[in-house]
Amino acid sequence: MNKTLFKTPDKETHKWYLIDAESKKLGRLSSEISKILLGKNKPYYSPNTDIKHSIIVINAEKVEVTGKKRTDKFYRRHSGRPGGLTIETFQELQNRIPNRIIEKSVKGMLPKTRLGRSLFGHLKVYSGNVHPHASQNPEVVILD
Repeated sequence: MNKTLFKTPDKETHKWYLIDAESKKLGRLSSEISKILLGKNKPYYSPNTDIKHSIIVINAEKVEVTGKKRTDKFYRRHSGRPGGLTIETFQELQNRIPNRIIEKSVKGMLPKTRLGRSLFGHLKVYSGNVHPHASQNPEVVILD
């Protein structure tokens, strides 16, 4: 009888990655982040396990979008009260909370399960060039 073997990471229990979002396209950046969070960059990938990689994204305010998305893309949120719908353009949200753009984009690419919610907790997004995770010695990821 054949049995499926699942490789558990030995030394690499919790690895940190650093990604600079300056002059990167939003969609391509988000898809790479979600691949790393899911563990698809490792040979022992399994769709139902959390391999506990954390990602630090810096310079979130300098992320770019193509076409007319800067003025035509909308972000909606609702307070739950009647008439509580708030609609913002990409530019308005980038001026107000630049971290939220990358967070919403990556969250949409993760599974809609308990695993996806757990993986989303491993994403840390900062609008500036400074982050408080220097002691974790993050590995710099260079995206094309």
